[in-house]
Amino acid sequence: MVNEGCSIPTMDLLRSEPMQLVQLIIPIEAAHRSISYLGDLGLFQFKDLNADKSPFQRTYAAQIKRCGEMARRLRLFKEQMMKAGVSPSPRLTRDRDDDLESLEVKLQELEAELLEINANNEKLQHTYNELLEYKLVVEKVGEFFSSARSNAVAHQRDLEVYAGAEGSLDSPLLLEQEETTTKQVKLGFICGLVPREKSIPFERIIFRATRGNVFLKQTVVEHPVLDPLSGEKVHKNVFVVFYSGERVKSKILKICDAFGANRYPFSDDLSKQFQTITEVSGRLSELKTTIDAGQIHRSTLLQTIGYNYERWSLQLKKEKSIYHTLNMLSINVTKKCLLAEGWCPVFATSQIHKVLQRATMDCNSQVGAIFQVLQTKESPPTYFCTNKFTSSFQEIVDAYGVAKYQEANPGVYTIVTFPFLFAVMFGDWGHGICLLLAALYFIIREKQFSSQKLGDIMEMAFGGRYVITMMALFSIYTGLIYNEFFSVPFELFGPSAYGCRDPSCRDASTTGLLKVRGTYPFGVDPKWHGTRSELPFLNSLKMKMSILLGVSQMNLGIVMSYFNAKYFENNINIWYQFVPQMIFLNSLFGYLSLLIIIKWYKGSQADLYHVMIYMFLSPTDDLGENQLFVGQQFLQLVLLLLALVAVPWMLLPKPFLLKKQHQERHQGQSYSLLTDDSLESESHSIPRDHDEFEFSEVFVHQLIHTIEFVLGAVSNTASYLRLWALSLAHSELSSVFYDKVLLLAWGFDNTIILIVGILVFICATVGVLLLMETLSAFLHALRLHWVEFQNKFYEGDGYKFFPFSFTLLTDEDDL
Repeated sequence: MVNEGCSIPTMDLLRSEPMQLVQLIIPIEAAHRSISYLGDLGLFQFKDLNADKSPFQRTYAAQIKRCGEMARRLRLFKEQMMKAGVSPSPRLTRDRDDDLESLEVKLQELEAELLEINANNEKLQHTYNELLEYKLVVEKVGEFFSSARSNAVAHQRDLEVYAGAEGSLDSPLLLEQEETTTKQVKLGFICGLVPREKSIPFERIIFRATRGNVFLKQTVVEHPVLDPLSGEKVHKNVFVVFYSGERVKSKILKICDAFGANRYPFSDDLSKQFQTITEVSGRLSELKTTIDAGQIHRSTLLQTIGYNYERWSLQLKKEKSIYHTLNMLSINVTKKCLLAEGWCPVFATSQIHKVLQRATMDCNSQVGAIFQVLQTKESPPTYFCTNKFTSSFQEIVDAYGVAKYQEANPGVYTIVTFPFLFAVMFGDWGHGICLLLAALYFIIREKQFSSQKLGDIMEMAFGGRYVITMMALFSIYTGLIYNEFFSVPFELFGPSAYGCRDPSCRDASTTGLLKVRGTYPFGVDPKWHGTRSELPFLNSLKMKMSILLGVSQMNLGIVMSYFNAKYFENNINIWYQFVPQMIFLNSLFGYLSLLIIIKWYKGSQADLYHVMIYMFLSPTDDLGENQLFVGQQFLQLVLLLLALVAVPWMLLPKPFLLKKQHQERHQGQSYSLLTDDSLESESHSIPRDHDEFEFSEVFVHQLIHTIEFVLGAVSNTASYLRLWALSLAHSELSSVFYDKVLLLAWGFDNTIILIVGILVFICATVGVLLLMETLSAFLHALRLHWVEFQNKFYEGDGYKFFPFSFTLLTDEDDL
């Protein structure tokens, strides 16, 4: 477990903190406060003593159910605040937290008040929307009746002139005149609003259902209106249907209900229309005032809730986690005390004592809590005390596997080796500066970003800001060694050691250069860049450097296995694993590294490929011009013999010695802890307490381990050549973008082409070199650490220490 709030750690990051299994006996009246204080401390991991019980059978199931109900109310409040545009106050108020009962009552009252306000507001809004529609219907249908009456009057005058007949204005829209008798027909009508997208089907269905014995008129409402039922804005049409007969009326009403058409009463009396409009307008004004007052009251209530929401939410999360933890405790038969078991660091013993004592005093308990250490054979959890800088490097290691309890932690070395190997592949101090600026941006705005919810990629980059910083710094360092700034060399540390043979040759010439000064003091001489021998020279340099770095890191891994064996007092692993592995690796590839250094020192032209190949094929042949020092052939014979001896040394003695130790242990002649450790680490198939020793399984396991190491020594060394390959690819890509994009655009005497070229160069540099190449180098450095380095000593079969801590609630737990 990684923790940024450690206090008084007793060990460094190399090994995990010493842990102890502890039993707590807590009086039941002080149990809640004791668990709360332990949550504030965050250094105690509880074990579940009620694993055989279902959640509903546990002691505090009722309290958890109450917390769930209060969480539902808080979710309701949050939903209402989001709809109203009220954001919870980001700062936590310093008011004292209420107890669970008072918080429950307060939330219940607020919920009832909010629901009542919402219900009243919904009813008022429904009435308000209906009145708005009613007013629209009265206005639109009134206009229709008025225009129809005017047309009827004009029509009747024409009839009086030409026919001399009398008409009736009681039914002005349909006037039936018979030749012999003038009969007055009284028609009924229905008016309302129908959604515009349903208006055509609505008209067609009414026409078919009544066989055309109706008169329907529709008028478009220009602006969308709020529907009383859904509360959403809908485009509608005002309609009026004239009919004759009750059966037709019944059909029309059913069709209106099916199409969701809202019907409203209407009087064809003009005076009553004006009176209705006046009354509706007055009621609308009153309702508007009432609704506004209700909204203000609701907004005030939601702001009050929002001000306390974060505090209540955090308090409820704490209460819920406390009761979940209390359910993991075993209750005494007398129901007077609770029994807890769990892991804690040894250095936290005094702090836990003080916390339990303070909880007992605050609760006025007559009996104090009892703290006692238990003896166990169970493997403790792994706990590393880290800070915000080292935690990201530790996460890189933990992604491979959590270290076994007090196993050597590769995270210590990863802080340096990981960014350095990345920089070997990403060596350009111009690109390194760009990465550094991005990382510094995250670090400077650390507080702001840590309180925000970022996207997945941004969250990953922000979490690794210190890793990126280290990678950028090492990239600047290796870039200075490679003498590359966006692939351009600079004479930063003095003039080049090479000059022209005569004044007539130009500086850009690749021939006729002589060494006229001392060697360039730091890194690659800038004159190498752009010459015909640049690629062979850098290839040779980076390939040999990759082998040296790889052999050094693999040796470090084997040395770490020695410290593990020494710490766990496992002498078998020291003499029959560490020693032969060191001999085998260095007899071959350690010797190759020595030849590389001697060749550099002497400036020899010896072919190291030939030396290494014929060391195996013809070890007694004369080396000739490939000899680098006196006695080299004899040394090769000795190293080859040692390498051959190291293989059976790794394979054969260890299984027999483990069998002998097992027999001695069961005969009572050996009680050392090293047997358990060696058996556990080397053969997981051997049980601790049974009498049979599976020699065949142990031997096969050791055979696999030996073959894996022998073949891995070759493949892992070759794997480090990826440092050379990616460094070369990064350099060549950078050179291509500079030469073929930027310089090519610069050569044209055109401003537009120059601007386009600069933009393409920037996009290619950022997209390919600063993003894709960074990710590629990161993944390759990750592989070198996980496979080539950590498999030499790191088992990674432990489990993290997860303490009960309130600091983890705000980000990880949801209501």
